[in-house]
Formats: sequence, C-alpha cells, structure tokens
Amino acid sequence: MAEHNPNARLEMFSDGVFAIALTLLIIDIKIPATAEINNTAQMWLALVHIVPSILAFVLSFAIILITWVNHHNAFKLAKKSSPAFMYANGLLLLSVVFIPFPTSLIGEYILTDHAAPAVIIYNLVLILQSLGWVAICTSGLNANMGHSQKVIDEIRKNRIYAYYSVVGYLALVVLSVWFPVPVVIITVLLWILWLVVGINIKHHVEE
Repeated sequence: MAEHNPNARLEMFSDGVFAIALTLLIIDIKIPATAEINNTAQMWLALVHIVPSILAFVLSFAIILITWVNHHNAFKLAKKSSPAFMYANGLLLLSVVFIPFPTSLIGEYILTDHAAPAVIIYNLVLILQSLGWVAICTSGLNANMGHSQKVIDEIRKNRIYAYYSVVGYLALVVLSVWFPVPVVIITVLLWILWLVVGINIKHHVEE
C-alpha cells in the first residue's frame, strides 16, 4: 500500500480531521434555551432567528468540503513525502479545525452592528488556509515530489493561486471593517472559484 501511495497514512489522518471539523460545525446550531416558545408561531419565529447560523453552517460546510476535495486531488500529484510536506499539511489542517469558531460568530452577529470582528476573524482563518496551501506546494516543489514536469507545473500554478488568495483575503479583511455582509457574499463567490480549481486539478491528474 505504501508503495502505491507514500502519503496514505497522512491522507487518512487528514480525512479524520476534515470529518471532525465538519461535525463541529453543526454543534452551535440550536434554538437558544432562553427563547420563549409557547405556541407554533413562536416556534417558527425562533427558527427564523437561527437562519443566519444555518447559512453560515452551509458556507463553512462547503468551504471544508471543497478544501477536502482539493486536498485529495492535490495529494495525487505527490509521488513521495517529506517532513516539511507533513508539517505544511498540518498548517492547512489547523485552519480547517479553526473554521467552526468564526462560523458560530458569523451566525450570531452577522445581522448586528458587531458583525465586522466575526467576518474579519473568518477571513483571517482563510488566509491561514491559503498559507497552508503555499507551504504544501513549496515543500512539494523543494522535495521534487511531482510525478512529471506537467505535475510540477500544476503545483507551481496552484501555489500562484494560493498567493493570490492570500492577497484577496487580506483585502477582504480590510473591507470587513466597513462592509461585513458584502464581504461574506464575495467569500461565497471566491469559493465557487476554488471549486472550479479543484475540478481542474482532478482533470489534469486523470489525463
């Protein structure tokens, strides 16, 4: 097994971390115990109040899922492993397990006057994730982990995407101070882009 996939154990460990992060997202979605519910109308009203939390959950679920798919496809590009590569992967996983915290903040405060800190922290976590991708690509290139020149070129291209995303999320952090809700919308659009990137990674590997 190790001969066919030298990163099998690392990928299994990473899959477990992704699964835990996805599970943690749902924990904070619940009707507050302080909500007064004496009839059906009040029940519906209480459910409406947690809609922002549900939407934040859906966004973060999609982000973690897309990251997992891109992570899985990126590992197909590696023909071996290295200590630097494993630690770089750990940096990426750190950002993944941190996502549930700002997700709960956005769900609770996005429609209030205190939304900016929640959105800022959310995008700071996404910057950390982008730096994780930079570290993974750089360690892979330094260790000559690509199967072919085409794969090496693909890794270089993915590192450029990661650098672009760092700059983009930094800009969103600044904009979040004044426009937190539009920034969340922009974040959704960016992750649609990363979905397309992930599909393209898989396409290149299978060719």
